[in-house]
Amino acid sequence: MGMNVGSGDEGGSMCDINTTPLIDVMLVLLIMFIITIPVMTHAVKLDMPRPTGAPPPPVQPEVIDIEIDFDGTVVWNGTPVQNLDVLEKYFRVESQKDPQPELHLRPDKRAKYDTVAKVLASAQRNRMKKIGFVNVSEFAE
Repeated sequence: MGMNVGSGDEGGSMCDINTTPLIDVMLVLLIMFIITIPVMTHAVKLDMPRPTGAPPPPVQPEVIDIEIDFDGTVVWNGTPVQNLDVLEKYFRVESQKDPQPELHLRPDKRAKYDTVAKVLASAQRNRMKKIGFVNVSEFAE
């Protein structure tokens, strides 16, 4: 606030800038900077263990190719399977391995759905976890 003292021009206007709000804003900003600077420079020291050596390479699981022909023949890695009971035994043996092998199922596009469903159900019953369909682009017509 400004104040005129004296017998000067009684009706004139005052042309001084009121700096009080400017000083208030600057003080608030200064206090904010003082408060936030210690937070920004705060660091936590961690004692991390030293690496002992290179990590072992990831183990690639073996891949089992299962083909289902149009006549219902199931082929396990190039060897025809006599029936679904023998296929169950194969799944039981493979499910016990660690890591469990991947099943790549390749049905013929003329194969019956019933045969494919039975093979998938047999794999599921024996707790096979990694099952994938291979070369299904030929079905998109």
